Amino acid sequence: MRPHRERPVAVEINDRARDLFRLLVEQYLKSVEPVGSKAISELPSVSVSSATVRSVMSDLEAIGLVRSPHTSAGKVPTQQGLRFFIDSLLYVKPMNNALARNLRGELREAQSPSELVSRASQLLARVSRLAGVVTTPKPELTELRQVEFLKLSGSKVLAILVVNEREVQNRVIEPKREYAESELREASNFITREYAGRSLVSIRRDLLHSMEVDKDRVDRLMQMALDVAGKAFETDEEEVDYVVEGERNLMTFLSSSKEVQELLDAFTRKSAIVHLLDRCMGTEGVQLFIGTESGYEPFEDYSLVSSTYEVDGRVAGMLGVVGPTYMAYQELIPLVDVTSRLLGSAIEGAHH
Repeated sequence: MRPHRERPVAVEINDRARDLFRLLVEQYLKSVEPVGSKAISELPSVSVSSATVRSVMSDLEAIGLVRSPHTSAGKVPTQQGLRFFIDSLLYVKPMNNALARNLRGELREAQSPSELVSRASQLLARVSRLAGVVTTPKPELTELRQVEFLKLSGSKVLAILVVNEREVQNRVIEPKREYAESELREASNFITREYAGRSLVSIRRDLLHSMEVDKDRVDRLMQMALDVAGKAFETDEEEVDYVVEGERNLMTFLSSSKEVQELLDAFTRKSAIVHLLDRCMGTEGVQLFIGTESGYEPFEDYSLVSSTYEVDGRVAGMLGVVGPTYMAYQELIPLVDVTSRLLGSAIEGAHH
Protein backbone atom coordinates (compact mmCIF):
# COMPACT_ATOMS: atom_id res chain seq x y z
CA MET A 1 0.00 0.00 0.00
CA ARG A 2 1.28 3.44 -0.88
CA PRO A 3 -0.13 6.80 0.22
CA HIS A 4 -1.67 8.92 -2.51
CA ARG A 5 0.32 11.72 -4.07
CA GLU A 6 -0.64 13.58 -7.22
CA ARG A 7 2.91 14.34 -8.35
CA PRO A 8 5.55 11.94 -6.97
CA VAL A 9 9.12 13.23 -6.74
CA ALA A 10 10.88 12.25 -9.98
CA VAL A 11 14.45 11.11 -9.31
CA GLU A 12 16.65 9.07 -11.64
CA ILE A 13 19.22 7.00 -9.73
CA ASN A 14 20.63 3.52 -10.32
CA ASP A 15 19.68 0.43 -8.31
CA ARG A 16 22.77 0.57 -6.08
CA ALA A 17 22.09 4.18 -5.15
CA ARG A 18 18.42 3.39 -4.47
CA ASP A 19 19.35 0.49 -2.19
CA LEU A 20 21.94 2.47 -0.25
CA PHE A 21 19.63 5.47 0.05
CA ARG A 22 16.82 3.25 1.34
CA LEU A 23 19.15 1.78 3.97
CA LEU A 24 20.29 5.25 5.03
CA VAL A 25 16.71 6.46 5.52
CA GLU A 26 15.69 3.30 7.38
CA GLN A 27 18.67 3.67 9.74
CA TYR A 28 17.96 7.37 10.22
CA LEU A 29 14.28 6.78 11.06
CA LYS A 30 15.37 4.25 13.71
CA SER A 31 18.13 6.32 15.32
CA VAL A 32 17.24 9.93 14.40
CA GLU A 33 21.00 10.45 14.07
CA PRO A 34 23.18 11.17 11.01
CA VAL A 35 24.17 7.89 9.36
CA GLY A 36 27.81 7.39 8.39
CA SER A 37 29.07 5.58 5.30
CA LYS A 38 30.96 3.07 7.48
CA ALA A 39 27.77 2.17 9.37
CA ILE A 40 25.95 1.50 6.10
CA SER A 41 28.81 -0.56 4.65
CA GLU A 42 28.75 -2.81 7.74
CA LEU A 43 25.08 -3.73 7.33
CA PRO A 44 24.58 -7.45 6.46
CA SER A 45 22.89 -6.69 3.13
CA VAL A 46 25.68 -4.38 1.89
CA SER A 47 28.63 -5.81 -0.05
CA VAL A 48 30.46 -2.60 -1.02
CA SER A 49 33.13 -0.64 0.82
CA SER A 50 32.57 2.46 2.92
CA ALA A 51 34.44 4.44 0.24
CA THR A 52 31.89 3.33 -2.36
CA VAL A 53 29.03 4.23 -0.02
CA ARG A 54 30.63 7.63 0.60
CA SER A 55 30.87 8.25 -3.16
CA VAL A 56 27.21 7.33 -3.67
CA MET A 57 26.15 9.57 -0.78
CA SER A 58 28.06 12.44 -2.33
CA ASP A 59 26.09 11.94 -5.55
CA LEU A 60 22.81 11.78 -3.62
CA GLU A 61 23.71 15.00 -1.82
CA ALA A 62 24.34 16.68 -5.17
CA ILE A 63 20.78 15.93 -6.31
CA GLY A 64 19.22 17.02 -3.02
CA LEU A 65 18.21 13.71 -1.44
CA VAL A 66 20.60 13.85 1.54
CA ARG A 67 22.55 16.47 3.44
CA SER A 68 25.30 16.70 6.06
CA PRO A 69 24.11 18.47 9.24
CA HIS A 70 27.77 18.83 10.33
CA THR A 71 31.02 18.62 8.42
CA SER A 72 32.25 15.50 10.20
CA ALA A 73 28.86 13.84 10.64
CA GLY A 74 27.11 11.32 8.44
CA LYS A 75 24.12 12.03 6.22
CA VAL A 76 20.44 12.59 6.88
CA PRO A 77 17.63 12.62 4.30
CA THR A 78 16.30 15.98 3.17
CA GLN A 79 12.57 16.69 2.94
CA GLN A 80 12.79 15.87 -0.78
CA GLY A 81 14.65 12.68 0.13
CA LEU A 82 11.95 11.62 2.58
CA ARG A 83 9.31 12.27 -0.05
CA PHE A 84 11.19 10.13 -2.60
CA PHE A 85 11.64 7.37 -0.02
CA ILE A 86 7.93 7.32 0.86
CA ASP A 87 6.73 7.54 -2.74
CA SER A 88 9.12 4.99 -4.23
CA LEU A 89 10.93 2.87 -1.64
CA LEU A 90 8.79 2.48 1.48
CA TYR A 91 7.15 -0.90 1.97
CA VAL A 92 4.14 -0.77 4.27
CA LYS A 93 3.01 -3.97 5.97
CA PRO A 94 -0.67 -4.51 6.79
CA MET A 95 -1.63 -3.81 10.40
CA ASN A 96 -1.58 -6.92 12.60
CA ASN A 97 -5.02 -8.40 13.27
CA ALA A 98 -4.79 -8.09 17.05
CA LEU A 99 -4.32 -4.32 16.94
CA ALA A 100 -7.11 -3.94 14.38
CA ARG A 101 -9.47 -5.92 16.66
CA ASN A 102 -8.52 -3.75 19.64
CA LEU A 103 -9.22 -0.56 17.69
CA ARG A 104 -12.58 -1.90 16.52
CA GLY A 105 -13.53 -2.96 20.05
CA GLU A 106 -12.66 0.39 21.60
CA LEU A 107 -14.58 2.32 18.97
CA ARG A 108 -17.64 0.16 19.62
CA GLU A 109 -17.71 1.46 23.21
CA ALA A 110 -18.59 4.95 21.94
CA GLN A 111 -22.26 5.67 21.21
CA SER A 112 -22.69 8.90 19.23
CA PRO A 113 -20.71 10.27 16.26
CA SER A 114 -19.17 12.97 18.47
CA GLU A 115 -18.03 10.32 20.98
CA LEU A 116 -16.65 8.22 18.14
CA VAL A 117 -14.62 11.16 16.81
CA SER A 118 -13.16 11.82 20.27
CA ARG A 119 -12.39 8.14 20.80
CA ALA A 120 -10.70 7.84 17.38
CA SER A 121 -8.49 10.84 18.15
CA GLN A 122 -7.54 9.33 21.52
CA LEU A 123 -6.72 5.97 19.91
CA LEU A 124 -4.53 7.56 17.23
CA ALA A 125 -2.61 9.53 19.87
CA ARG A 126 -2.19 6.54 22.18
CA VAL A 127 -1.08 4.01 19.56
CA SER A 128 1.20 6.42 17.66
CA ARG A 129 2.46 8.24 20.79
CA LEU A 130 2.05 11.39 18.70
CA ALA A 131 -0.87 13.77 18.10
CA GLY A 132 -4.14 12.48 16.65
CA VAL A 133 -6.58 14.78 14.85
CA VAL A 134 -10.07 13.88 13.64
CA THR A 135 -12.69 16.13 12.03
CA THR A 136 -16.34 15.83 12.95
CA PRO A 137 -18.69 14.54 10.22
CA LYS A 138 -19.87 17.14 7.72
CA PRO A 139 -23.08 18.95 8.80
CA GLU A 140 -25.09 17.51 5.90
CA LEU A 141 -24.63 14.06 7.48
CA THR A 142 -26.39 15.10 10.72
CA GLU A 143 -29.88 13.60 10.44
CA LEU A 144 -32.81 14.69 12.60
CA ARG A 145 -34.76 12.06 14.53
CA GLN A 146 -36.81 14.25 16.85
CA VAL A 147 -37.01 17.87 17.99
CA GLU A 148 -38.53 19.50 21.03
CA PHE A 149 -38.88 23.24 21.66
CA LEU A 150 -39.08 24.40 25.29
CA LYS A 151 -39.98 27.93 26.32
CA LEU A 152 -37.38 29.89 28.30
CA SER A 153 -37.51 33.48 29.54
CA GLY A 154 -38.93 36.11 27.18
CA SER A 155 -38.80 34.99 23.56
CA LYS A 156 -35.89 32.59 24.08
CA VAL A 157 -36.43 28.92 23.26
CA LEU A 158 -34.40 25.80 24.04
CA ALA A 159 -34.26 23.51 20.99
CA ILE A 160 -33.49 19.89 21.90
CA LEU A 161 -32.45 17.98 18.79
CA VAL A 162 -32.09 14.20 18.72
CA VAL A 163 -29.86 13.42 15.73
CA ASN A 164 -28.31 10.27 14.28
CA GLU A 165 -30.31 8.01 16.63
CA ARG A 166 -28.51 8.65 19.90
CA GLU A 167 -26.92 12.09 19.89
CA VAL A 168 -28.65 14.99 21.65
CA GLN A 169 -27.87 18.62 20.81
CA ASN A 170 -29.19 21.57 22.82
CA ARG A 171 -29.38 25.02 21.24
CA VAL A 172 -30.76 28.24 22.74
CA ILE A 173 -32.40 30.37 20.06
CA GLU A 174 -34.36 33.62 19.97
CA PRO A 175 -37.17 33.65 17.35
CA LYS A 176 -38.68 36.83 15.93
CA ARG A 177 -41.52 36.81 18.47
CA GLU A 178 -42.49 35.15 21.74
CA TYR A 179 -44.31 31.82 21.42
CA ALA A 180 -46.65 30.08 23.85
CA GLU A 181 -45.79 26.58 25.06
CA SER A 182 -48.67 25.14 23.03
CA GLU A 183 -47.34 26.76 19.85
CA LEU A 184 -43.85 25.41 20.45
CA ARG A 185 -45.28 21.93 21.04
CA GLU A 186 -47.24 22.21 17.81
CA ALA A 187 -44.11 23.28 15.89
CA SER A 188 -42.09 20.42 17.45
CA ASN A 189 -44.66 17.83 16.37
CA PHE A 190 -44.88 19.29 12.85
CA ILE A 191 -41.10 19.31 12.29
CA THR A 192 -40.66 15.78 13.67
CA ARG A 193 -43.58 14.43 11.63
CA GLU A 194 -42.59 16.07 8.33
CA TYR A 195 -38.78 16.04 8.44
CA ALA A 196 -37.50 13.19 10.66
CA GLY A 197 -34.75 11.26 8.87
CA ARG A 198 -33.45 14.23 6.89
CA SER A 199 -30.34 16.33 7.47
CA LEU A 200 -30.55 19.61 9.37
CA VAL A 201 -29.06 21.38 6.36
CA SER A 202 -31.73 20.08 3.96
CA ILE A 203 -34.59 20.74 6.41
CA ARG A 204 -33.62 24.38 6.82
CA ARG A 205 -33.12 24.72 3.07
CA ASP A 206 -36.61 23.32 2.40
CA LEU A 207 -38.26 25.57 4.96
CA LEU A 208 -36.60 28.65 3.49
CA HIS A 209 -37.49 27.55 -0.05
CA SER A 210 -41.16 27.08 0.87
CA MET A 211 -41.24 30.58 2.32
CA GLU A 212 -39.64 32.12 -0.77
CA VAL A 213 -41.68 30.44 -3.52
CA ASP A 214 -45.12 30.61 -1.92
CA LYS A 215 -44.87 33.18 0.83
CA ASP A 216 -48.53 34.25 0.69
CA ARG A 217 -49.87 30.70 0.96
CA VAL A 218 -47.56 29.42 3.69
CA ASP A 219 -49.88 28.71 6.60
CA ARG A 220 -49.44 29.80 10.20
CA LEU A 221 -47.92 26.49 11.30
CA MET A 222 -45.29 26.55 8.55
CA GLN A 223 -44.39 30.16 9.35
CA MET A 224 -44.01 29.29 13.01
CA ALA A 225 -41.91 26.24 12.17
CA LEU A 226 -39.70 28.29 9.87
CA ASP A 227 -39.16 30.98 12.49
CA VAL A 228 -38.26 28.56 15.26
CA ALA A 229 -36.66 25.65 13.38
CA GLY A 230 -34.88 27.87 10.87
CA LYS A 231 -32.83 29.33 13.70
CA ALA A 232 -32.46 26.03 15.54
CA PHE A 233 -31.06 24.32 12.44
CA GLU A 234 -28.66 27.08 11.43
CA THR A 235 -25.29 25.61 10.51
CA ASP A 236 -22.43 26.42 8.18
CA GLU A 237 -22.54 23.78 5.43
CA GLU A 238 -18.79 24.24 4.87
CA GLU A 239 -17.89 24.29 8.57
CA VAL A 240 -15.24 21.83 9.69
CA ASP A 241 -14.61 21.18 13.37
CA TYR A 242 -11.95 18.88 14.76
CA VAL A 243 -10.72 17.10 17.88
CA VAL A 244 -7.02 16.90 18.74
CA GLU A 245 -5.49 14.54 21.30
CA GLY A 246 -1.86 13.98 22.24
CA GLU A 247 -0.40 17.39 21.39
CA ARG A 248 1.75 17.08 24.50
CA ASN A 249 3.27 13.87 23.14
CA LEU A 250 5.16 16.11 20.72
CA MET A 251 6.92 17.94 23.56
CA THR A 252 9.45 15.10 23.61
CA PHE A 253 10.83 16.40 20.32
CA LEU A 254 11.17 20.04 21.44
CA SER A 255 14.09 21.65 23.25
CA SER A 256 12.60 24.83 24.75
CA SER A 257 9.43 26.00 26.52
CA LYS A 258 8.98 28.58 23.75
CA GLU A 259 8.85 25.84 21.10
CA VAL A 260 6.34 23.92 23.23
CA GLN A 261 4.06 26.94 23.57
CA GLU A 262 4.30 27.74 19.85
CA LEU A 263 3.30 24.18 18.96
CA LEU A 264 0.37 24.11 21.39
CA ASP A 265 -0.80 27.46 20.01
CA ALA A 266 -0.54 26.08 16.47
CA PHE A 267 -3.20 23.46 17.21
CA THR A 268 -5.64 26.14 18.43
CA ARG A 269 -5.50 28.36 15.30
CA LYS A 270 -8.73 27.03 13.90
CA SER A 271 -8.74 28.81 10.53
CA ALA A 272 -5.21 27.62 9.67
CA ILE A 273 -5.84 24.06 10.86
CA VAL A 274 -9.16 23.92 9.01
CA HIS A 275 -7.45 25.10 5.82
CA LEU A 276 -4.94 22.24 6.13
CA LEU A 277 -7.68 19.72 6.90
CA ASP A 278 -9.67 20.92 3.89
CA ARG A 279 -6.68 20.06 1.70
CA CYS A 280 -6.64 16.57 3.23
CA MET A 281 -10.35 16.15 2.45
CA GLY A 282 -9.76 16.96 -1.21
CA THR A 283 -8.32 13.51 -1.94
CA GLU A 284 -9.67 10.16 -0.81
CA GLY A 285 -7.38 7.64 0.83
CA VAL A 286 -4.12 8.02 2.75
CA GLN A 287 -1.90 10.97 1.92
CA LEU A 288 1.14 12.60 3.51
CA PHE A 289 2.29 16.17 4.00
CA ILE A 290 5.98 16.32 4.88
CA GLY A 291 7.43 19.46 6.44
CA THR A 292 6.72 22.55 4.35
CA GLU A 293 4.28 20.64 2.10
CA SER A 294 1.52 21.40 4.62
CA GLY A 295 1.76 25.13 3.91
CA TYR A 296 1.36 25.75 7.66
CA GLU A 297 4.50 27.38 9.08
CA PRO A 298 4.28 25.91 12.64
CA PHE A 299 4.23 22.41 11.11
CA GLU A 300 7.32 22.89 8.92
CA ASP A 301 9.31 20.44 11.06
CA TYR A 302 6.44 17.95 11.23
CA SER A 303 4.60 15.53 8.99
CA LEU A 304 0.91 14.73 8.74
CA VAL A 305 -0.29 11.26 7.74
CA SER A 306 -3.99 11.62 6.94
CA SER A 307 -6.94 9.82 5.41
CA THR A 308 -10.54 10.64 4.67
CA TYR A 309 -13.29 8.52 6.21
CA GLU A 310 -16.59 7.72 4.54
CA VAL A 311 -20.14 7.37 5.83
CA ASP A 312 -22.73 5.73 3.56
CA GLY A 313 -20.37 6.01 0.60
CA ARG A 314 -19.70 9.74 1.01
CA VAL A 315 -16.58 11.46 2.35
CA ALA A 316 -17.62 12.62 5.81
CA GLY A 317 -14.34 13.86 7.32
CA MET A 318 -10.67 13.11 7.83
CA LEU A 319 -8.32 11.89 10.49
CA GLY A 320 -4.58 11.81 10.86
CA VAL A 321 -1.43 11.75 12.95
CA VAL A 322 0.94 14.70 13.36
CA GLY A 323 4.53 13.97 14.31
CA PRO A 324 8.16 14.79 13.50
CA THR A 325 9.31 14.27 9.93
CA TYR A 326 11.36 11.26 11.07
CA MET A 327 8.38 9.30 12.43
CA ALA A 328 7.71 5.61 11.65
CA TYR A 329 5.73 6.03 8.42
CA GLN A 330 5.55 2.27 7.77
CA GLU A 331 3.56 1.88 11.02
CA LEU A 332 1.52 5.08 10.90
CA ILE A 333 0.19 4.68 7.35
CA PRO A 334 -1.68 1.43 8.13
CA LEU A 335 -2.79 2.84 11.52
CA VAL A 336 -4.40 5.84 9.85
CA ASP A 337 -5.83 3.77 7.00
CA VAL A 338 -7.46 1.14 9.23
CA THR A 339 -8.74 3.68 11.78
CA SER A 340 -10.40 5.71 9.02
CA ARG A 341 -12.29 2.64 7.80
CA LEU A 342 -13.31 1.59 11.31
CA LEU A 343 -14.49 5.10 12.19
CA GLY A 344 -16.60 5.39 9.04
CA SER A 345 -18.24 2.02 9.74
CA ALA A 346 -18.85 2.90 13.40
CA ILE A 347 -20.52 6.21 12.49
CA GLU A 348 -22.72 4.42 9.96
CA GLY A 349 -23.77 2.08 12.76
CA ALA A 350 -24.55 5.03 15.03
CA HIS A 351 -26.67 6.59 12.27
CA HIS A 352 -28.72 3.44 11.69
